[in-house]
Amino acid sequence: MGLLLLVLVILILAGAPIAYALGLSAMTYFVVADPALLQALPQRLFAGLNSYALLALPLFILMGLVMNAAQITGRLLEFAALFVGRLQGGLALVNVAASMLFGGISGSSASDTASIGSVLIPEMEKRGYPPAFAAGITVASSTMGMIIPPSIPMVLYAVVAQESVGRLFLAGAIPGLLIGLLQLGIALAVSRRRDYPREAVARGWRHVLEETARSGPVLAMPLVIVGSVVLGVATATESAALGVVYALVVGFALTRTMTVGGFRECLRQAVLTSAKIMMIIAFSQVYIWILALERIPEAIAASVTGLGLGPLATLLVVEAIVLAAGTIIDVSPAILLLTPVFLPALSAAGVSPIQFGVILVSGLAVGACTPPVGNCLNVCAAISRLGIGSIFRGATPFLAANVAVMLICTFFPQVVLWLPSLLMD
Repeated sequence: MGLLLLVLVILILAGAPIAYALGLSAMTYFVVADPALLQALPQRLFAGLNSYALLALPLFILMGLVMNAAQITGRLLEFAALFVGRLQGGLALVNVAASMLFGGISGSSASDTASIGSVLIPEMEKRGYPPAFAAGITVASSTMGMIIPPSIPMVLYAVVAQESVGRLFLAGAIPGLLIGLLQLGIALAVSRRRDYPREAVARGWRHVLEETARSGPVLAMPLVIVGSVVLGVATATESAALGVVYALVVGFALTRTMTVGGFRECLRQAVLTSAKIMMIIAFSQVYIWILALERIPEAIAASVTGLGLGPLATLLVVEAIVLAAGTIIDVSPAILLLTPVFLPALSAAGVSPIQFGVILVSGLAVGACTPPVGNCLNVCAAISRLGIGSIFRGATPFLAANVAVMLICTFFPQVVLWLPSLLMD
Protein backbone atom coordinates (compact mmCIF):
# COMPACT_ATOMS: atom_id res chain seq x y z
CA MET A 1 0.00 0.00 0.00
CA GLY A 2 2.88 2.33 0.75
CA LEU A 3 4.25 1.76 -2.76
CA LEU A 4 0.87 2.77 -4.24
CA LEU A 5 0.88 6.11 -2.42
CA LEU A 6 4.59 6.71 -3.03
CA VAL A 7 4.30 6.26 -6.81
CA LEU A 8 1.23 8.52 -6.89
CA VAL A 9 2.97 11.31 -4.97
CA ILE A 10 6.13 11.08 -7.10
CA LEU A 11 4.15 11.25 -10.35
CA ILE A 12 2.06 14.22 -9.15
CA LEU A 13 5.16 16.12 -8.00
CA ALA A 14 6.80 15.31 -11.34
CA GLY A 15 3.93 17.06 -13.10
CA ALA A 16 2.21 14.01 -14.60
CA PRO A 17 -1.51 14.48 -15.41
CA ILE A 18 -3.54 13.25 -12.46
CA ALA A 19 -5.36 10.59 -14.54
CA TYR A 20 -2.05 9.07 -15.64
CA ALA A 21 -0.63 9.33 -12.12
CA LEU A 22 -3.60 7.40 -10.75
CA GLY A 23 -3.48 4.78 -13.51
CA LEU A 24 0.28 4.19 -13.39
CA SER A 25 0.38 3.96 -9.61
CA ALA A 26 -2.50 1.44 -9.71
CA MET A 27 -0.72 -0.63 -12.37
CA THR A 28 2.47 -0.57 -10.29
CA TYR A 29 0.49 -1.94 -7.35
CA PHE A 30 -0.97 -4.74 -9.50
CA VAL A 31 2.44 -5.74 -10.88
CA VAL A 32 4.06 -5.86 -7.44
CA ALA A 33 1.16 -7.23 -5.37
CA ASP A 34 -0.57 -9.62 -7.79
CA PRO A 35 -0.06 -9.44 -11.58
CA ALA A 36 -3.21 -11.53 -12.09
CA LEU A 37 -5.23 -8.50 -11.00
CA LEU A 38 -4.24 -6.74 -14.24
CA GLN A 39 -6.94 -8.81 -15.93
CA ALA A 40 -9.55 -6.93 -13.90
CA LEU A 41 -8.28 -3.50 -14.96
CA PRO A 42 -10.52 -3.01 -18.04
CA GLN A 43 -13.56 -4.15 -16.09
CA ARG A 44 -12.84 -1.77 -13.21
CA LEU A 45 -12.27 1.12 -15.64
CA PHE A 46 -15.66 0.52 -17.27
CA ALA A 47 -17.39 0.03 -13.91
CA GLY A 48 -16.06 3.39 -12.76
CA LEU A 49 -17.92 5.13 -15.58
CA ASN A 50 -21.05 2.98 -15.60
CA SER A 51 -23.27 5.45 -13.76
CA TYR A 52 -26.37 7.19 -15.09
CA ALA A 53 -25.76 10.17 -12.78
CA LEU A 54 -22.42 10.85 -14.48
CA LEU A 55 -24.29 11.90 -17.63
CA ALA A 56 -25.09 15.12 -15.80
CA LEU A 57 -21.43 16.19 -15.79
CA PRO A 58 -20.88 16.74 -19.54
CA LEU A 59 -24.33 18.31 -19.80
CA PHE A 60 -23.63 20.82 -17.02
CA ILE A 61 -20.25 21.57 -18.62
CA LEU A 62 -21.94 22.16 -21.98
CA MET A 63 -24.56 24.38 -20.33
CA GLY A 64 -21.87 26.59 -18.80
CA LEU A 65 -19.99 26.86 -22.09
CA VAL A 66 -23.15 27.83 -23.97
CA MET A 67 -23.99 30.48 -21.38
CA ASN A 68 -20.46 31.88 -21.72
CA ALA A 69 -20.78 31.92 -25.50
CA ALA A 70 -24.14 33.69 -25.15
CA GLN A 71 -22.20 36.64 -23.64
CA ILE A 72 -24.36 36.96 -20.55
CA THR A 73 -21.50 38.34 -18.46
CA GLY A 74 -22.23 41.94 -19.43
CA ARG A 75 -25.87 41.66 -18.38
CA LEU A 76 -24.94 40.15 -15.03
CA LEU A 77 -22.38 42.89 -14.37
CA GLU A 78 -24.93 45.62 -15.18
CA PHE A 79 -27.52 43.97 -12.95
CA ALA A 80 -25.06 43.64 -10.05
CA ALA A 81 -23.99 47.28 -10.47
CA LEU A 82 -27.57 48.41 -9.82
CA PHE A 83 -27.30 47.33 -6.20
CA VAL A 84 -23.64 47.75 -5.19
CA GLY A 85 -21.98 49.92 -7.86
CA ARG A 86 -22.65 53.22 -6.13
CA LEU A 87 -20.94 52.10 -2.89
CA GLN A 88 -17.28 52.70 -2.12
CA GLY A 89 -15.20 50.34 -4.25
CA GLY A 90 -18.12 49.77 -6.60
CA LEU A 91 -16.31 47.61 -9.15
CA ALA A 92 -14.86 45.36 -6.44
CA LEU A 93 -18.36 44.83 -5.05
CA VAL A 94 -19.75 44.23 -8.55
CA ASN A 95 -17.04 41.59 -9.03
CA VAL A 96 -18.23 39.64 -5.98
CA ALA A 97 -21.94 40.13 -6.66
CA ALA A 98 -21.55 39.04 -10.29
CA SER A 99 -19.73 35.90 -9.17
CA MET A 100 -22.67 35.06 -6.91
CA LEU A 101 -24.98 35.34 -9.92
CA PHE A 102 -22.66 33.72 -12.45
CA GLY A 103 -21.77 30.82 -10.15
CA GLY A 104 -25.42 29.86 -9.98
CA ILE A 105 -25.51 29.65 -13.76
CA SER A 106 -22.23 28.12 -14.92
CA GLY A 107 -21.62 25.73 -12.01
CA SER A 108 -17.89 26.17 -12.59
CA SER A 109 -15.41 28.42 -10.79
CA ALA A 110 -12.95 28.33 -13.68
CA SER A 111 -15.67 29.61 -16.04
CA ASP A 112 -16.50 32.36 -13.56
CA THR A 113 -12.84 33.40 -13.33
CA ALA A 114 -12.39 33.49 -17.10
CA SER A 115 -15.65 35.26 -17.96
CA ILE A 116 -15.78 37.89 -15.24
CA GLY A 117 -12.01 38.33 -14.98
CA SER A 118 -11.54 39.07 -18.66
CA VAL A 119 -14.02 41.96 -18.35
CA LEU A 120 -13.51 43.34 -14.85
CA ILE A 121 -9.77 42.96 -14.19
CA PRO A 122 -8.73 45.40 -16.97
CA GLU A 123 -11.57 47.78 -16.04
CA MET A 124 -10.62 47.76 -12.35
CA GLU A 125 -7.00 48.52 -13.25
CA LYS A 126 -8.14 51.49 -15.35
CA ARG A 127 -10.11 52.79 -12.36
CA GLY A 128 -7.03 52.72 -10.10
CA TYR A 129 -7.34 49.35 -8.36
CA PRO A 130 -4.01 47.55 -7.86
CA PRO A 131 -3.68 44.66 -10.36
CA ALA A 132 -3.08 42.09 -7.61
CA PHE A 133 -6.22 43.22 -5.77
CA ALA A 134 -8.33 43.08 -8.95
CA ALA A 135 -7.08 39.61 -9.85
CA GLY A 136 -7.23 38.34 -6.25
CA ILE A 137 -10.85 39.31 -5.64
CA THR A 138 -11.80 37.76 -9.00
CA VAL A 139 -10.20 34.44 -8.09
CA ALA A 140 -11.56 34.34 -4.55
CA SER A 141 -15.12 35.27 -5.50
CA SER A 142 -15.16 32.64 -8.25
CA THR A 143 -15.08 29.90 -5.60
CA MET A 144 -18.81 30.40 -5.11
CA GLY A 145 -19.30 28.69 -8.47
CA MET A 146 -18.40 25.37 -6.83
CA ILE A 147 -20.83 25.81 -3.97
CA ILE A 148 -23.90 27.75 -5.16
CA PRO A 149 -26.17 25.38 -7.12
CA PRO A 150 -25.97 24.01 -9.72
CA SER A 151 -22.44 22.84 -8.98
CA ILE A 152 -20.37 20.37 -10.99
CA PRO A 153 -18.25 19.28 -7.96
CA MET A 154 -21.45 18.64 -5.99
CA VAL A 155 -22.66 16.32 -8.76
CA LEU A 156 -19.35 14.47 -8.66
CA TYR A 157 -19.50 14.11 -4.88
CA ALA A 158 -23.09 12.86 -5.10
CA VAL A 159 -21.99 10.11 -7.50
CA VAL A 160 -19.09 8.98 -5.30
CA ALA A 161 -20.98 9.23 -2.01
CA GLN A 162 -24.25 7.91 -3.51
CA GLU A 163 -26.17 10.88 -2.16
CA SER A 164 -29.00 12.96 -3.60
CA VAL A 165 -27.88 15.64 -6.05
CA GLY A 166 -30.93 17.73 -5.15
CA ARG A 167 -30.08 17.67 -1.45
CA LEU A 168 -26.49 18.67 -2.13
CA PHE A 169 -27.59 21.52 -4.39
CA LEU A 170 -29.86 22.85 -1.64
CA ALA A 171 -27.22 22.28 1.03
CA GLY A 172 -24.73 24.47 -0.82
CA ALA A 173 -27.10 27.41 -1.32
CA ILE A 174 -26.84 29.07 2.12
CA PRO A 175 -23.06 28.50 2.60
CA GLY A 176 -22.41 29.85 -0.91
CA LEU A 177 -24.44 32.99 -0.23
CA LEU A 178 -22.71 33.44 3.14
CA ILE A 179 -19.33 33.39 1.41
CA GLY A 180 -20.56 36.06 -0.99
CA LEU A 181 -21.89 38.29 1.77
CA LEU A 182 -18.67 38.01 3.80
CA GLN A 183 -16.57 38.79 0.72
CA LEU A 184 -18.76 41.81 0.01
CA GLY A 185 -18.12 43.03 3.56
CA ILE A 186 -14.37 42.52 3.21
CA ALA A 187 -14.31 44.30 -0.17
CA LEU A 188 -16.27 47.24 1.24
CA ALA A 189 -13.96 47.55 4.26
CA VAL A 190 -10.81 47.42 2.10
CA SER A 191 -12.28 49.88 -0.40
CA ARG A 192 -13.11 52.41 2.30
CA ARG A 193 -9.66 52.12 3.84
CA ARG A 194 -7.94 52.57 0.46
CA ASP A 195 -10.48 55.08 -0.90
CA TYR A 196 -11.38 53.13 -4.02
CA PRO A 197 -13.86 54.93 -6.33
CA ARG A 198 -17.62 54.65 -6.55
CA GLU A 199 -19.36 54.00 -9.86
CA ALA A 200 -21.91 56.21 -11.58
CA VAL A 201 -25.06 54.12 -11.63
CA ALA A 202 -28.45 55.22 -12.95
CA ARG A 203 -31.02 55.56 -10.17
CA GLY A 204 -34.75 55.10 -10.09
CA TRP A 205 -37.16 52.20 -9.86
CA ARG A 206 -37.90 52.33 -13.55
CA HIS A 207 -34.29 51.60 -14.44
CA VAL A 208 -34.13 48.80 -11.85
CA LEU A 209 -37.25 47.19 -13.26
CA GLU A 210 -35.97 47.47 -16.82
CA GLU A 211 -32.63 45.82 -15.95
CA THR A 212 -34.38 43.13 -13.91
CA ALA A 213 -36.70 42.31 -16.81
CA ARG A 214 -33.74 42.29 -19.18
CA SER A 215 -31.70 39.93 -16.99
CA GLY A 216 -34.62 37.94 -15.55
CA PRO A 217 -34.51 34.98 -17.96
CA VAL A 218 -30.81 34.51 -17.26
CA LEU A 219 -31.18 34.84 -13.49
CA ALA A 220 -34.04 32.32 -13.51
CA MET A 221 -31.84 29.52 -14.86
CA PRO A 222 -30.59 28.22 -11.46
CA LEU A 223 -34.16 28.19 -10.17
CA VAL A 224 -35.32 26.16 -13.16
CA ILE A 225 -32.49 23.63 -12.86
CA VAL A 226 -32.47 23.20 -9.08
CA GLY A 227 -36.23 23.51 -8.79
CA SER A 228 -36.85 20.71 -11.30
CA VAL A 229 -34.64 18.37 -9.23
CA VAL A 230 -36.03 19.37 -5.83
CA LEU A 231 -39.65 19.13 -6.95
CA GLY A 232 -39.07 15.72 -8.48
CA VAL A 233 -39.94 16.91 -11.98
CA ALA A 234 -36.58 15.74 -13.35
CA THR A 235 -33.49 13.85 -12.30
CA ALA A 236 -30.15 15.67 -12.09
CA THR A 237 -29.24 14.38 -15.54
CA GLU A 238 -32.56 15.48 -17.02
CA SER A 239 -32.28 18.89 -15.39
CA ALA A 240 -28.80 19.28 -16.86
CA ALA A 241 -30.22 18.54 -20.32
CA LEU A 242 -33.00 21.06 -19.60
CA GLY A 243 -30.30 23.59 -18.68
CA VAL A 244 -28.57 23.07 -22.05
CA VAL A 245 -31.85 23.69 -23.89
CA TYR A 246 -32.52 26.76 -21.73
CA ALA A 247 -29.02 28.09 -22.43
CA LEU A 248 -29.52 27.61 -26.18
CA VAL A 249 -32.81 29.52 -26.05
CA VAL A 250 -31.05 32.35 -24.19
CA GLY A 251 -28.17 32.40 -26.66
CA PHE A 252 -30.16 32.17 -29.89
CA ALA A 253 -33.37 34.01 -28.99
CA LEU A 254 -32.59 36.37 -26.08
CA THR A 255 -29.05 37.67 -26.40
CA ARG A 256 -28.85 36.57 -30.06
CA THR A 257 -25.10 36.17 -29.78
CA MET A 258 -24.96 32.39 -30.20
CA THR A 259 -24.16 31.05 -33.67
CA VAL A 260 -24.18 27.54 -35.09
CA GLY A 261 -20.40 27.69 -35.32
CA GLY A 262 -20.21 28.89 -31.73
CA PHE A 263 -22.39 26.01 -30.58
CA ARG A 264 -20.17 23.53 -32.41
CA GLU A 265 -17.16 24.98 -30.58
CA CYS A 266 -19.04 24.62 -27.27
CA LEU A 267 -19.72 20.98 -28.10
CA ARG A 268 -16.04 20.42 -28.90
CA GLN A 269 -14.86 22.02 -25.68
CA ALA A 270 -17.46 20.11 -23.66
CA VAL A 271 -16.29 16.81 -25.15
CA LEU A 272 -12.63 17.58 -24.44
CA THR A 273 -13.27 18.75 -20.88
CA SER A 274 -15.63 15.85 -20.14
CA ALA A 275 -13.12 13.35 -21.53
CA LYS A 276 -10.45 14.64 -19.15
CA ILE A 277 -12.79 14.37 -16.17
CA MET A 278 -14.03 10.92 -17.20
CA MET A 279 -10.45 9.63 -17.49
CA ILE A 280 -9.78 10.88 -13.97
CA ILE A 281 -12.98 9.23 -12.72
CA ALA A 282 -12.19 5.91 -14.42
CA PHE A 283 -8.64 5.66 -13.06
CA SER A 284 -9.64 6.96 -9.64
CA GLN A 285 -12.24 4.19 -9.37
CA VAL A 286 -9.46 1.65 -9.93
CA TYR A 287 -7.49 3.40 -7.21
CA ILE A 288 -10.51 3.36 -4.90
CA TRP A 289 -10.99 -0.35 -5.62
CA ILE A 290 -7.42 -0.98 -4.46
CA LEU A 291 -8.07 1.01 -1.30
CA ALA A 292 -11.13 -1.17 -0.69
CA LEU A 293 -9.08 -4.36 -1.27
CA GLU A 294 -6.59 -3.15 1.32
CA ARG A 295 -9.48 -2.16 3.64
CA ILE A 296 -8.00 1.33 4.05
CA PRO A 297 -11.35 3.17 4.59
CA GLU A 298 -12.37 0.64 7.25
CA ALA A 299 -8.98 0.94 8.95
CA ILE A 300 -9.18 4.73 8.99
CA ALA A 301 -12.75 4.61 10.30
CA ALA A 302 -11.74 2.20 13.06
CA SER A 303 -8.72 4.32 13.98
CA VAL A 304 -10.74 7.52 14.12
CA THR A 305 -13.52 5.88 16.13
CA GLY A 306 -10.95 4.41 18.50
CA LEU A 307 -9.55 7.85 19.23
CA GLY A 308 -12.90 8.93 20.67
CA LEU A 309 -12.54 12.45 19.29
CA GLY A 310 -16.23 12.97 18.64
CA PRO A 311 -17.86 14.31 15.45
CA LEU A 312 -16.64 17.90 15.79
CA ALA A 313 -12.97 17.15 16.44
CA THR A 314 -12.93 14.47 13.75
CA LEU A 315 -14.41 16.86 11.21
CA LEU A 316 -11.88 19.57 12.08
CA VAL A 317 -8.98 17.15 11.54
CA VAL A 318 -10.37 16.08 8.17
CA GLU A 319 -10.89 19.72 7.15
CA ALA A 320 -7.22 20.47 7.80
CA ILE A 321 -6.28 17.53 5.57
CA VAL A 322 -8.71 18.71 2.86
CA LEU A 323 -7.24 22.22 2.86
CA ALA A 324 -3.72 20.80 2.60
CA ALA A 325 -4.68 18.32 -0.14
CA GLY A 326 -6.34 21.08 -2.17
CA THR A 327 -2.99 22.80 -2.63
CA ILE A 328 -1.54 19.86 -4.60
CA ILE A 329 -4.56 18.04 -6.08
CA ASP A 330 -7.25 19.54 -8.33
CA VAL A 331 -10.88 19.56 -7.20
CA SER A 332 -12.27 16.61 -9.19
CA PRO A 333 -9.57 14.03 -8.35
CA ALA A 334 -9.50 15.24 -4.74
CA ILE A 335 -13.24 14.56 -4.39
CA LEU A 336 -12.81 11.13 -5.94
CA LEU A 337 -9.89 10.21 -3.68
CA LEU A 338 -10.83 11.80 -0.37
CA THR A 339 -14.54 10.91 -0.26
CA PRO A 340 -14.19 7.11 -0.01
CA VAL A 341 -11.33 7.47 2.46
CA PHE A 342 -12.91 9.88 4.94
CA LEU A 343 -16.67 9.49 4.49
CA PRO A 344 -16.87 6.09 6.29
CA ALA A 345 -14.91 7.49 9.24
CA LEU A 346 -17.06 10.61 9.46
CA SER A 347 -20.29 8.64 9.08
CA ALA A 348 -19.14 6.38 11.92
CA ALA A 349 -18.51 9.50 14.00
CA GLY A 350 -22.04 10.78 13.32
CA VAL A 351 -21.33 13.41 10.65
CA SER A 352 -23.95 13.76 7.91
CA PRO A 353 -22.67 12.90 4.40
CA ILE A 354 -24.47 16.02 3.13
CA GLN A 355 -22.64 18.22 5.64
CA PHE A 356 -19.32 16.62 4.74
CA GLY A 357 -20.00 17.12 1.03
CA VAL A 358 -20.48 20.87 1.41
CA ILE A 359 -17.44 21.19 3.67
CA LEU A 360 -15.31 19.09 1.30
CA VAL A 361 -16.23 21.16 -1.76
CA SER A 362 -15.80 24.42 0.20
CA GLY A 363 -12.33 23.39 1.34
CA LEU A 364 -11.27 22.28 -2.12
CA ALA A 365 -12.58 25.58 -3.52
CA VAL A 366 -9.93 27.29 -1.40
CA GLY A 367 -7.36 24.90 -2.89
CA ALA A 368 -8.44 25.96 -6.39
CA CYS A 369 -7.10 29.42 -5.49
CA THR A 370 -3.94 28.22 -3.77
CA PRO A 371 -0.50 27.65 -5.34
CA PRO A 372 0.84 25.65 -7.02
CA VAL A 373 -1.99 23.60 -8.58
CA GLY A 374 -4.95 25.98 -8.14
CA ASN A 375 -6.96 25.84 -11.36
CA CYS A 376 -8.69 29.20 -10.90
CA LEU A 377 -5.36 30.76 -9.94
CA ASN A 378 -3.73 29.60 -13.17
CA VAL A 379 -6.70 30.72 -15.28
CA CYS A 380 -6.52 34.17 -13.70
CA ALA A 381 -2.75 34.33 -14.21
CA ALA A 382 -3.27 33.74 -17.93
CA ILE A 383 -5.87 36.52 -18.08
CA SER A 384 -4.13 39.12 -15.92
CA ARG A 385 -0.52 38.21 -16.84
CA LEU A 386 0.41 38.37 -13.17
CA GLY A 387 2.36 35.81 -11.16
CA ILE A 388 0.31 33.32 -9.14
CA GLY A 389 2.09 34.51 -5.99
CA SER A 390 0.87 38.11 -6.29
CA ILE A 391 -2.64 36.95 -7.23
CA PHE A 392 -2.77 34.66 -4.21
CA ARG A 393 -1.68 37.49 -1.90
CA GLY A 394 -4.49 39.63 -3.32
CA ALA A 395 -6.99 36.80 -2.82
CA THR A 396 -5.99 35.85 0.74
CA PRO A 397 -8.27 38.31 2.63
CA PHE A 398 -11.27 37.10 0.63
CA LEU A 399 -10.41 33.41 0.99
CA ALA A 400 -10.67 33.97 4.74
CA ALA A 401 -14.43 34.19 4.13
CA ASN A 402 -14.38 30.66 2.67
CA VAL A 403 -12.55 29.28 5.68
CA ALA A 404 -14.90 31.12 8.04
CA VAL A 405 -17.96 29.60 6.33
CA MET A 406 -16.35 26.15 6.51
CA LEU A 407 -16.07 26.57 10.27
CA ILE A 408 -19.65 27.87 10.50
CA CYS A 409 -20.86 24.77 8.65
CA THR A 410 -18.79 22.63 11.03
CA PHE A 411 -20.06 24.10 14.28
CA PHE A 412 -23.61 24.76 13.04
CA PRO A 413 -24.65 21.84 10.78
CA GLN A 414 -28.15 23.24 10.30
CA VAL A 415 -26.69 25.96 8.08
CA VAL A 416 -26.13 23.12 5.62
CA LEU A 417 -28.96 20.75 6.51
CA TRP A 418 -31.90 23.10 7.11
CA LEU A 419 -32.83 23.83 3.50
CA PRO A 420 -32.67 20.19 2.27
CA SER A 421 -34.72 19.11 5.29
CA LEU A 422 -37.28 21.85 4.71
CA LEU A 423 -37.84 21.17 1.00
CA MET A 424 -37.10 17.46 0.54
CA ASP A 425 -38.11 15.65 3.75
